[in-house]
Amino acid sequence: MSVLPIYIFGNKLLRKKAEVLKELNDQTIRLIVDMFETMHNARGIGLAANQVGELKRIVTIDISALDEPNAENEREDEAHPTSPDLPRVITLINPEVLSEEGKWTMEEGCLSIPDVHGHVERAEKIRVKFRDTEFKEQELLMDGLLARVVLHEIDHLDGILFVDRMKKSEAKKISAKLKAISNGDIEVDYPVVNADEEVIA
Repeated sequence: MSVLPIYIFGNKLLRKKAEVLKELNDQTIRLIVDMFETMHNARGIGLAANQVGELKRIVTIDISALDEPNAENEREDEAHPTSPDLPRVITLINPEVLSEEGKWTMEEGCLSIPDVHGHVERAEKIRVKFRDTEFKEQELLMDGLLARVVLHEIDHLDGILFVDRMKKSEAKKISAKLKAISNGDIEVDYPVVNADEEVIA
């Protein structure tokens, strides 16, 4: 297992569309394992392959830690819980949203845009078709935070960032932060690749 550097805002690769996988091989399995390791190291709950420099339609998600009760903070997603029978840890290969239902707004963040948060409206329920780690086709109805994270990560695969979906009035307030990140002016405790393709460990 390896911790991979995460590409950050300003790097052109984040704006490129990832490619559909035609098959599953050992290299792809290693990438998935490394993506989970990278995501956990950065304390994230979702990661898309192009965030680690691979233009492949792969998403890894682990929201299991958020099931633990938090007495200090009331989270925005508590009013829209993820159904208990849905997986908390999941890999989606070639994910495709088949349908959406409802709308709700919640503050989001992103490992590729450190220390920036903003409110984004997304569907409350989605039906997703994808391939699993055995490359078998699956279809799943998702809701709550799981649905939101899946939509956030699929956006990444299409070169879309959560800041693109914020209201213009709120987006203006973070423009200076985005410029600073793009210029490499950040402090993070995980390795990143900046706009100039430099790895900052």
